[in-house]
Amino acid sequence: CTSGMGVVACLPQLVVCSIDLSTVFQEAGLKTLGPEGLFLFSSLDVDHDLYLSAEEFKPIAEKLTGIPPPAEFEEEFLHDPNGETFTVSAKMQPLLLETMTKSKDGFLGVSHSSLSGLRSWKSPATPSSTFSAAQFRAFLPPKGKGELGDTWWIIPSELNIFTGYLPNNRYHPPTPRGKEVLIHNLLSMFHPRPFVKSRFAPQGVVACIRAVSDFYYDIVFRIHAEFQLNEVPNFPFWFTPGQFAGHIVLSKDASHVRDFHLYVPNDKSLNVDMEWLYGASESSSMEVDIGYLPQMELRVAGPSTPSVIYDEKGNVIDRRGEGGEPIQFVFEEINWSSEISREEAASRLEVTFYPFKKVPYLPFTEAFSRAEAEGKLVHSILLWGALDDQSCSGRTLRETVLESSPVLALLNQSFISSWSLVKELEDLQADEQNLVLSQKARLHLEKYSFPVEMMVALPNGTVVHHINANNFLDQTSMKPEESPSFSFSGGFDDPSTSTYIRFLQEGLDKAKPYLQS
Repeated sequence: CTSGMGVVACLPQLVVCSIDLSTVFQEAGLKTLGPEGLFLFSSLDVDHDLYLSAEEFKPIAEKLTGIPPPAEFEEEFLHDPNGETFTVSAKMQPLLLETMTKSKDGFLGVSHSSLSGLRSWKSPATPSSTFSAAQFRAFLPPKGKGELGDTWWIIPSELNIFTGYLPNNRYHPPTPRGKEVLIHNLLSMFHPRPFVKSRFAPQGVVACIRAVSDFYYDIVFRIHAEFQLNEVPNFPFWFTPGQFAGHIVLSKDASHVRDFHLYVPNDKSLNVDMEWLYGASESSSMEVDIGYLPQMELRVAGPSTPSVIYDEKGNVIDRRGEGGEPIQFVFEEINWSSEISREEAASRLEVTFYPFKKVPYLPFTEAFSRAEAEGKLVHSILLWGALDDQSCSGRTLRETVLESSPVLALLNQSFISSWSLVKELEDLQADEQNLVLSQKARLHLEKYSFPVEMMVALPNGTVVHHINANNFLDQTSMKPEESPSFSFSGGFDDPSTSTYIRFLQEGLDKAKPYLQS
């Protein structure tokens, strides 16, 4: 069935009482579409509202027609010469090469040309640039999303398990459209070749209203984008920060920007994923590494100001000087009528990008004491890169089993979840000032194998069960002729979900003798 600009599953109207509506809709969808059809529909239904918007249906339309989508319709931005403007400054410190794994053997086997773009990128491409406040209208919430804590996609992700990922063998980003233009212009201050839409899911930009006043919003946002550092004749080199975070304080009509800040978080020991090809084709071999970027940020020099001020009769009473110096103002303090913390807003962005974060993942240093207090086991994931950003070595894990409803339910019921970087546990193991946590870190590292290890541990740190991600994927890979089965109690009983539940259940069983004693 079709409805307006969207596509919906043709579900019969149902009258229910005191039953799980999601189960009813799943049963009706299964009856209408069959298991394979419902599986496909659900994979495209990003917001799980049983309705496919035009944006959600677009990947299928493109595959069926082979025709790229029309340019996104958006009012052309008309520059107002009297509108407010402000200056954005870019700062960065280059990636620390010694934090890359391959630096340990002196980059043995890595050609000089592969890293040429990385080695030469020492400073922002554009240290300073002027923007108009009206350009930042792109950050305003859409209709129906103006309440405190609301989240929305400024640039939606177009990738899912059926579309796969975008090609690696590219040098130049596609022409940005609509709201992509502003994000492209901002990121271009760092490097001339930003890809606003990353190769891997989840792509895009998500925003959340952190605070509201009579005239202003404080909007927190998160961007998943990357850069192509090499040019022909060198092969492509992808530089993918874990995320770009930031916030903007702007008036509700976007005529004035009070504050703006965009940055790559540097609170983790590793925060950038790097991948480079050894050939020009998509099938060429690829090297992967991860490293630490100390600084990459954009800041405003001050609030936006008009170039000309008129009195009530239309006479000019002040204008920007010849040197472009802004008119001096004293700005009133903004009194927020309602607000949430930046941490709460960031958490909402995170869950929007990564549904697996509906289950809290505590730091390693907190997980075991919480597990002991609640009488639960620790579900621990140890990996090379962060699980909840784009510098991750666990993409497949988080995009499949960890966000499936049966796994989320079991984790909530019986486990305290945590994920850790290998580097962080190595540092913790070496900490002689905290022998208890040092011992727990050692027990985890003893069970770790590259790239990702999933573990079930007792509150005292003893690992009772573990499985490597590569072995897990080998066990759960489906042959082309196989299709996921469906159970009304657990949703899609695909091999990966059932295998992960079995892994967790085996951990619970193996822990019983310890817990009983």
